[in-house]
Amino acid sequence: HRFFTKGEYHRYDINKTISPSMDICVSSNFERYLYHLAGDDATILAGWMKNFESTGKLTIKGKQLEQAKKDFSSARADTGMTLEVIKKYNDEYGYMLCPHSAVGVSAVHQAKEVNMHTVALATAHEGKFPDACRRAVDPLPTPPPELSKLWKLKTRSSNCPNDAAVVQAFVEKRIEERLAKDDLSRQLKKAALAAVVVGVAAVVAQTLMKKRR
Repeated sequence: HRFFTKGEYHRYDINKTISPSMDICVSSNFERYLYHLAGDDATILAGWMKNFESTGKLTIKGKQLEQAKKDFSSARADTGMTLEVIKKYNDEYGYMLCPHSAVGVSAVHQAKEVNMHTVALATAHEGKFPDACRRAVDPLPTPPPELSKLWKLKTRSSNCPNDAAVVQAFVEKRIEERLAKDDLSRQLKKAALAAVVVGVAAVVAQTLMKKRR
């Protein structure tokens, strides 16, 4: 929002919110837009990003800022505003927003773009964020059966050191184990099917022999 209003793409410490997937200071996708804003000039973009990595700041002004404002409208929503939107849409429309979708809907209202042409794309099911949503709506709607089961399942976790090679090896090992397990399962299914076929053939053979007698 600061970028599209002030032209400031600056790195700050992250403050945790009820919308965790939005608690991002540096977006990995933003470089794609900056490339187009730089006139599809990779050299200009490389200069911007190099300076950003060294200073933590990328600032645009003039025509580039004007173009950015033409490309996007933006707004910000704090926790209170987010919860207010969640409650409003549940009370008035019977629709539960997740704490991320609610930020987007709040921005639509702030930008005065609530009309028959505006579409707000929900980012997640609200059932994934019960603690946050309960702050706005209590009791919460009954979650889908598929989601409800997750709370009763055993949690599995594995600890790995902060080492890319170790994590990669861990993932590869797990994939190999899963493939081996699936292969064994397929073999067992084939064996079971073969046993059924043999059993059916035996019954048919016995029936035919009795008829001949």
